[in-house]
Amino acid sequence: MKIVFQKIMALLMSLVVLFSTMSFTIDMHYCGDILVETAIFHKAKGCGMEMEDSAANSECSTIKKGCCKEEQIIVQGQDELQLTFDKLTFEKQFFVSSLLYTYVSLFESEGESIISFLEYPPPLIVKKLYKLDETYLI
Repeated sequence: MKIVFQKIMALLMSLVVLFSTMSFTIDMHYCGDILVETAIFHKAKGCGMEMEDSAANSECSTIKKGCCKEEQIIVQGQDELQLTFDKLTFEKQFFVSSLLYTYVSLFESEGESIISFLEYPPPLIVKKLYKLDETYLI
């Protein structure tokens, strides 16, 4: 049981390290005030209504402002991990130890139930007891 618990704790700790150090971006494309597309890890494609650049098109005398806009949210992960436990106070140590003890006790087996009558043979039947108490209405 302890081996399973150790494997589960190792998996949980590796997931915590993975998600705390991972960085990602969220790109959002709005057409007006309506969110058209959201993309994680790559650029949002858009709705196809983006306006051309006015410098590339010199024939246009009027400049129209596009209704589309792009927003980008960048979530930075942790760069350095602190692997020392020197600054762990007594209260935090007590909390962690009680949490682990409680968590381990959830998975303890109930143990084998002792059935005492399996080793002894059943008593011999001398009389049919159900026949002694029967009454018949005639």
